[in-house]
Amino acid sequence: MYRQGDILILPIAEEDVPRGALDLPPAPRDDRGRMVLALGEATGHAHAIAAPGTLLRDSDPLAPDHLHLPSGGWLTHEEHAPISLPTGWFRIIRQREYVPGAVRVVAD
Repeated sequence: MYRQGDILILPIAEEDVPRGALDLPPAPRDDRGRMVLALGEATGHAHAIAAPGTLLRDSDPLAPDHLHLPSGGWLTHEEHAPISLPTGWFRIIRQREYVPGAVRVVAD
């Protein structure tokens, strides 16, 4: 598994990708051509991957996203060291926090 800040990346087998995730349209890339896994709300920095692949993002912000990297890639962020990711499928989990009455994704 891989962790960068509030992002946890778990390698998974292709058959473990939920059918519902495979039916999602690929998330758009940002204006720099990156797949943004999480955008920092306070700083504008991003956990992002600039490599061939597909990010499948669920509309529920608490649900995990799924990432396919056919050639591997690098996870980058302006405040963290880059992480090399191998070829394959990954489940992307954002750190959550409890606030009275709700659970929400941590704001970076």
